[in-house]
Amino acid sequence: MATPIGNLEDISLRALRTLREVGLIAAEDTRKTKRLLITYDIKTPVTSYHEHNKRTKLGHILNRLEGGDVALVSNAGMPGISDPGYELIVAANQQGISVVPIPGPSVVITALVISGLTTDRFSYIGFLPHKANGRRRLLESIADEYGTIVALESPHRLLAALNDILLILGDRRVAVCRELTKIYEEVFRGTISQAIEHFTEPRGE
Repeated sequence: MATPIGNLEDISLRALRTLREVGLIAAEDTRKTKRLLITYDIKTPVTSYHEHNKRTKLGHILNRLEGGDVALVSNAGMPGISDPGYELIVAANQQGISVVPIPGPSVVITALVISGLTTDRFSYIGFLPHKANGRRRLLESIADEYGTIVALESPHRLLAALNDILLILGDRRVAVCRELTKIYEEVFRGTISQAIEHFTEPRGE
């Protein structure tokens, strides 16, 4: 089930109804999910399901699915995209358990359409590797890719990633999107070298 990527008003009526009707909610981050539930006065029990406990929780959630509905939610957007929800979905399918998608907000599509870059063909490569060597290998593997490339990166690694992109892919057009759907939403559009200059903190004299 898709949940808001920032603005809590972006959740769908169908999602709210489903969150109220299911017997259990499996959440990547229970604290964030509980804030959403409190906002809409939803009392459904919540259990955690994330990268660090997925092996121990998978069987428990599958057992619950045998006896009733469970809503799977991620921190933001649609579960199963760059998060451990993928493995639960695969396991449910393998056991013949019906998986019903409830679509909604997606940071990938939101960033793409607001970027000003071509949208008729694009590739999503998920989170960039944390280490420079892995990041550069990934960038080299997509150097000949045609269309817009969408990637996720944390703020504190943004400059390092931009410098590697400049090194491997050249000074192409880029859009850097931050805080999408939130009060301080920002979209920088320009070349990669301009983005590096824009996001480099000014140094004192």
